[in-house]
This record gives sequence, structure tokens and C-alpha cells, in this order.
Amino acid sequence: MRTRIVLTAVGLALLAGCATAPKQTRNICAVFDERDGLFSSWQSAAERTEKKYGVPVPILMATMYTESGFQPYARPPRTKLFGFIPWTRPSTAYGYSQALDGTWDHYQSQTGNWTARRANFADAIDFIGWYHAQNSAETGIPLNDAYNLYLAYYSGPTGYKRGDWRSNGQLQQTAQKFARMAGTYQQQLRGCD
Repeated sequence: MRTRIVLTAVGLALLAGCATAPKQTRNICAVFDERDGLFSSWQSAAERTEKKYGVPVPILMATMYTESGFQPYARPPRTKLFGFIPWTRPSTAYGYSQALDGTWDHYQSQTGNWTARRANFADAIDFIGWYHAQNSAETGIPLNDAYNLYLAYYSGPTGYKRGDWRSNGQLQQTAQKFARMAGTYQQQLRGCD
């Protein structure tokens, strides 16, 4: 009986740790250290994705940082009806990657990963790598061009090629911050233990 209680407590503690963002999200070494668990290693998942799709780990992690702040259940805030009544959300973006329902369904169909979940880190990082690689193939953006990869991640390949982002100053600023974060992660990654 006592062993079962201890195991249940340990299991709940492990689950609770997975449901929150890491404490130091601006430091990739700290993120990987904090999420180097017995059953799940974020660094291993990110490295597998880099090997599979060719997208550098710093770009993968900067995407997740920018999109969800490493929050597994992130969603866009609800709009307000009459300025104060919580109403609908502006999109179906959800999870670590903020993938839309239709894009996630397309990912599952193309990869055969039908059990993938947007609130699972390994699944979400695989999606991010897959989507960046898809965008790169469609637009010609190099896989190490953080700024343009983010513009295409946000706008989609068609919107990127149309240049929808050119009239969106806020998106361009976010893409610049994203590129800086990817650069910071790249420098930090060289010094990780």
C-alpha cells in the first residue's frame, strides 16, 4: 500500500513537471538540463529532429520559445464580445508549436504519426522541423535562415511567397527577435555540458 502511494506521488510529480514551462527559457542549456528526464529528454528529441529534417536545434527551440514560450497547452487569447465577455479564439493554434488544426492534420497525414499530440514536446518539435523543411522546399529558404523561416512559419509558404509579411511590421519585428533568439541559443549550445 505504501509503495503504491509513493509511486503515485512520484508519477504525479513527474506529470506536473511536464505541464509547465522550464524556468529559464532564454537559456537553452538550462532548458535542456531541466528537461533531461528519465522518460523524456528534450535535447535528444531536438537533436533527432535536426537529424531527420536538417533544421538546426537553435532554430527549432527558438520557434517553440517564440510560439508558445514552451507552454504545452498554449492557445491564442479569446476575443471579447462587447469588450468584456470572453468569446471565440482568433485561430485553432494550440500547444508547443501553435500549429493550426488543419496544418497539424496535414502533418499527421504526411508523416503517418497519427498519435502525435501538440501538447507533447517530442511530437511538437518534430512538427516544427517538418514544417520548416516543407517551407524550405517550397520557398527555397535555406534551413539556417532563421528570419525567413519564421516569416514562412507564421505566414505559410503561400503567404510567404506572396509577400504577405511585407506589410506586417509587427511580424517582421517578431522575426528579427526570433532570429536573435536562435543566434543566442546557437552560442549557448556550444557551451552546454
